Amino acid sequence: MLNNLGSTYRNHLSPSRLLQHFTKSKDMPQTASRGAMTSTAAKSAGSSTDSNAIYGDYVVYRSPSDNEIVYLEYDPSNLPPPPSDSYTRFVCISDTHARSFPVPDGDVLLHTGDLTNLGFVEEFKKMMEWIYGMPHKVKIMIAGNHDLPLHSEWFKGNFPSWRRPKHHDVEKEYENIIELLKGPKAKKANLVYLQNEEYSFRAKKDGRTWSVYGSPWSPEFGGWAFGYEPEDAPPIISKFPKTDILLTHGPPYDILDRTTRGDKPGCPTLLDALQTGQVRPRLHVFGHIHEAHGAHIHSWSTGNVIGSVQNSPDEGVDENAANSGNSPAIQPGEQTDNQGQGDMDTEEGTDTGVTAFVNAAAWPMGLRRSNYQDIGPPQFGGPGFRPVVVDLRD
Repeated sequence: MLNNLGSTYRNHLSPSRLLQHFTKSKDMPQTASRGAMTSTAAKSAGSSTDSNAIYGDYVVYRSPSDNEIVYLEYDPSNLPPPPSDSYTRFVCISDTHARSFPVPDGDVLLHTGDLTNLGFVEEFKKMMEWIYGMPHKVKIMIAGNHDLPLHSEWFKGNFPSWRRPKHHDVEKEYENIIELLKGPKAKKANLVYLQNEEYSFRAKKDGRTWSVYGSPWSPEFGGWAFGYEPEDAPPIISKFPKTDILLTHGPPYDILDRTTRGDKPGCPTLLDALQTGQVRPRLHVFGHIHEAHGAHIHSWSTGNVIGSVQNSPDEGVDENAANSGNSPAIQPGEQTDNQGQGDMDTEEGTDTGVTAFVNAAAWPMGLRRSNYQDIGPPQFGGPGFRPVVVDLRD
C-alpha cells in the first residue's frame, strides 16, 4: 500500500484538496460517494468536524445500476440500511487473528480466513463464540494460512514447527476444531464452513437463492498452511465453479494485493480465471494482504482485462483511475439516490456484468494504518479497516 504519490498527497495537500483531486469523471463503472459525519458523530470518533474531513466519514461504491453498493468507510452508529427489501446485505471480514471487534448487522456474514493466529483450539473456541453470537441469518467462513490445523495433511508433517509438543495429538486437535466449525453450536448459529466447497442458501424467506464457493488456498507464503507454488495453481483454480459469491483467502494478482514493500503477491491464475470468465462472481471477498484493505467495483462491459486495482491509503479508491483523471467521484453530502436498472438477467435477478472486489482484512497495517492514527490508536476492525458492508440487489 505504500506509494510515493500517496505520501505526497498526505504531506502537501489539505483534506479539502484531497477531495477535490479525487472528484473527477462521473461516467466510471463505479462511483464512490463520500458523506460527512454529523458534528456529534465526528466528535465521538475524535475526527474533524469539517465537512470535507478525510478521516471518519463515508466511502461508498456503487455500480451504475445500483445493484451493488459497497460501504468501505462509515460511521458504525449511522450505517444506512439497504435501499429496499430487494437487497441482501453481506458483511465481510477477514484476518481477525484471534481479535474480536464490533461488526455491523446484516443478512449474511462472510469471513475469509485467518480467524486465528496459529490455529490453537483455545483461539478457535474464543473466536467461534464471538461468531456464534452474531445476529446474521447466515454465516459463511473459510480458513486462511494462519488456521494451521485445518490443512490437516500438511499439519501432520509440520506441527512441531508451530509451537506444538513433539507428541502432540494432531488428529484430536483437528477433531476439536471441526466440532467448533461444523458441530451443533455451528449449526444452531446457521454457520457454514467451506473448504474447497460450493454452497447454496437463502438469507430471506422469500429471497433468492445465492451460490457461494469457498477456498482457503493462496500462493505459497513463508511455509504456512494452504500455500501453493505457481505450477500448482491451475489444478486448484480450475475447480472453482461459477457462483454468485467467491471467497478466497488470497487476492487475485494486482487486485488489492500490494504490500508495504510494493510487492503484489496475489494469484495470477486466479486473475486469469476471472478475466476469461471461468469464474465471474458478483462479489469476490478475500483478505491476506492486510495493508491492501479496500474495495473496487469492476464493470465487465468495459472489457475482460481488469487492469491494476490498488488503493489510495486514505480513500481505498483505485489509484490508477484517480491518477488518469477518471477516478470515482468522492463527494461530501447525502448518498446518491437509486437510479437505473443496469444490465439485468431477469430470470436470475442478477447483474450479469459487474464484480465487486473486497479485501476485508481487519488487521491495521501499512500506510493506511498510519493515516488513520489521527482519530485514535489503530484498532482491529476500526477506522480504515472496518468490516466491509455490501448490499446486492436480489
